[in-house]
Amino acid sequence: MEKVVIIGTGCAGLTAAVYTARANLAPLVLTGIMPGGLLTTTSIVENFPGFPEGVDGYELMTRMQAQAEKFGARVKYGTVESVDLSKAPFTLSVDGEPVHTQTLIIASGASHRHLGLESEDKLEKKGVTYCATCDGALPLFRNQPLVVVGGGDSAAEEALYLTRFGSVVYLIHRRDQLRASKIMAERVLAHPKIKPVWDSVVTDILDVNQDKVTAVRIRNVKTNAESELACAGVFIAVGHVPNTQLFKGVIDMDDAGYIVPKRGSETNVPGVFVAGDCSDRVYRQAVTAAGMGCAAAIDAERHLAALNQ
Repeated sequence: MEKVVIIGTGCAGLTAAVYTARANLAPLVLTGIMPGGLLTTTSIVENFPGFPEGVDGYELMTRMQAQAEKFGARVKYGTVESVDLSKAPFTLSVDGEPVHTQTLIIASGASHRHLGLESEDKLEKKGVTYCATCDGALPLFRNQPLVVVGGGDSAAEEALYLTRFGSVVYLIHRRDQLRASKIMAERVLAHPKIKPVWDSVVTDILDVNQDKVTAVRIRNVKTNAESELACAGVFIAVGHVPNTQLFKGVIDMDDAGYIVPKRGSETNVPGVFVAGDCSDRVYRQAVTAAGMGCAAAIDAERHLAALNQ
């Protein structure tokens, strides 16, 4: 019987692990399919406090995990397949094995949003990707024209990173200005290798018949004019979808699938708490996820203390 199980090893989950471990609760932390969360796909993180020179995303998550383990957290590489939250203790099925716990912290994060194109799915890993830092240095992208789809900070970061490898980087955005923060937008617009393509959406990715990316078909949302843009890679950065499908119908969510806490980090199920990007559709920052992980840990600790009175 576990006292605390934490689903997710991003900033929220690992911060919750540090706090619950220091409270001698020996948390079990389940990695899911993406150990370390989305931050491991980021190159340099410049806005996490305490790192004036910036820090590699993977390195930051590795340090956070080591810190949690130092205090007694146990990290298990496994995926939660189903949950029974109908009564306490709760039961989770992790890779076919049952895990019982008195409290649960959901810090399952979010996944990359897709464009929803049939050609996108067929060409994934054949020139279509969702992570420039993971795939940008691959030989098929070097000295080739590349496309980034999106207009936020993630898209801006992807475009800037890809300038190291591509001959030119086309940034396709459905609006006429970036949604990215001012500093990121300025960097993008000032870079000679980045060519913005405004007011446009990708309607198809070519060429499925060749089993590789050769171009994108785009449509101007103001004129409806269509055109093709030759490229060797398409990097999609159009937001995220919360990883909460496992809890649908049991944990209260909004219409986009983000878990809605009731008070602090409490969910509608007593003993189940939430933290990080799976419940945050507004800020979605590493530091806010860490703060939410701290809150969830404290709430879980207080819940256990109340049970044992």
